[in-house]
Amino acid sequence: MSSLSVRDRGGVAVTAAAPSRARRPRASRWAAWAFLAPVTVYLLAFYAYPLYRNVDLSIRHYTVRSFVQGGAPFSGLDNYSTVVDDPTFGPALLHTIVFTVASLVFQFAIGLALAVFFSRHFRLSAILRALFLVPWLLPLIVSASTWSWMLNSDSGIVNSVLGYAGVGPVNWLTSPDWSLASVIIANIWIGIPFNLVVLYSGLQAIPRQLYEAAELDGASGRQQFWRITFPLLRPVSAITLLLGLVYTLKVFDIIWIMTKGGPTDSSTTLATW
Repeated sequence: MSSLSVRDRGGVAVTAAAPSRARRPRASRWAAWAFLAPVTVYLLAFYAYPLYRNVDLSIRHYTVRSFVQGGAPFSGLDNYSTVVDDPTFGPALLHTIVFTVASLVFQFAIGLALAVFFSRHFRLSAILRALFLVPWLLPLIVSASTWSWMLNSDSGIVNSVLGYAGVGPVNWLTSPDWSLASVIIANIWIGIPFNLVVLYSGLQAIPRQLYEAAELDGASGRQQFWRITFPLLRPVSAITLLLGLVYTLKVFDIIWIMTKGGPTDSSTTLATW
């Protein structure tokens, strides 16, 4: 504790105790740790420990008995070797890459185009924008079943429309050449509303004054998009693509309901392998 010298009315020096400042930083540190503790416990319990358990499961030879009672022998990288040496692993990995890249590219491109289109605020834009959210709100089992019916080789509406156009029927779900494309189309349709909502929100955050200044400088609509809209949407675009990547890598329902990974594993991904 420090002291402070002051003089009274008679000129006599009086020493007064000054409040200590050492306790304040220490109290602030304890408060910071108190706020940080719940988050730390949450991350350790629901992220760090499950990650450790997954790694431990992958390097041990588990059976039903050893999984319940413990004592599974250490197997090193044998489980990884078994996975890589499986003849169906390579095609499943390739299908996963094609499925993920195609879905992300088309979902983002179509979602961005629709977001730019609806940002013009024309009549009925709010109603149409709400209708585009329907695929996102439907349960995946409903969406996948609907696409299975639409792409049915015998009674599907897609082949009926192609028949009116003079195109022969396509075995969308039963042909090894078309099964992967079919589930990609369904997944793109489901993911477009999410990209539309997020990118539309990002467009609303761009100041209108930038477009007005660009118009005064004679910039065309294409130049405004590539010089203003697209660069300022990069943070939102990165988040959109990251969330889309995480979701697409885990897609199981759509593929399993529509094709079950077949025929002959032609639409099998790592999620259904």
